[in-house]
Amino acid sequence: MSDGIAGLHAGDALLVVDVQRDFLPGGALPVPEGGAVIPVLNRCIREFVARGLPVFATRDWHPSNHCSFRSQGGPWPEHCVAGTPGAEIPETLQLPATAQVISKANTQEKDAYSGFQGTDLLARLRARGCCRVFVGGLATDYCVKWTVFDALSNDVAVVVFEDAIRAVDVKSGDGVRALADMLARGAAVAKIENIVA
Repeated sequence: MSDGIAGLHAGDALLVVDVQRDFLPGGALPVPEGGAVIPVLNRCIREFVARGLPVFATRDWHPSNHCSFRSQGGPWPEHCVAGTPGAEIPETLQLPATAQVISKANTQEKDAYSGFQGTDLLARLRARGCCRVFVGGLATDYCVKWTVFDALSNDVAVVVFEDAIRAVDVKSGDGVRALADMLARGAAVAKIENIVA
């Protein structure tokens, strides 16, 4: 655990990034070992709910002609099309009924790796009095990284659950570099057992 990270307290929130079927094994754009984040995140969710702390979850919610798709000249295969099974949050991720789900990249002409880009996530966090977010999900080197960057740029402290993230690693080492970049910008890193011990 990084120095200076206290246990969970009022003002904290859990932010689960893009854990969707298309990013899991068998999906249209699977993250290697992506399913391994789910048991860790489920423990995180239980701990936050037990303390009355809010849980947020972001999701890609693309139109069928989204600009990020290869068919439209983008870099990725078609994935997480709104309303399709691949865009669904898997039942194995035990989100509480109170979780607030944030849809992003839901217009044809704009992509959004960050959960803050083009959404009301920041307003929702502030409405709940949240000044620190604990982040896990997919993928380390894309949506997790940019969500963390935007949180920090909006004066929201960030702790990344290092055992609840996995990388695409389009280039070998992208995930390691992304985590280093997050730390360099001011994020902290921890494992769940360090936080709730």
